[in-house]
Amino acid sequence: MKTAKILEQTNQLIDITRQADHEYNNRRESKVKGDFYQEVKPFADDAHEILKEWKESASAFLIEQPRKNIHQNQIAATAENIELVVVQCFFPETSYKRFKSYIQSCLYVLEQLSAILEDH
Repeated sequence: MKTAKILEQTNQLIDITRQADHEYNNRRESKVKGDFYQEVKPFADDAHEILKEWKESASAFLIEQPRKNIHQNQIAATAENIELVVVQCFFPETSYKRFKSYIQSCLYVLEQLSAILEDH
């Protein structure tokens, strides 16, 4: 897969992760859970579509062109974490510390990969 496509998907995932963080902050403030079929499922499905292809192509890219500061196993972990946050962000009772840790971890890997792909 072309690096431009991986970069595009990586940037989309950065946006989705930031959206999830914003959504979570709003839900904690309002204490209102998201409606599963109206809000949670569509948001999670959108993220899942991108993640499916991104996970494989980003891993393949790092196998072909290894980097010191980012590894293939981080791609898999980031994909899993994004799957979690896009659902958990709609529930105000989600652990604040754990959620923010997932967000920070995801953004770190995604931004590192984005920088690598831009320089490529």
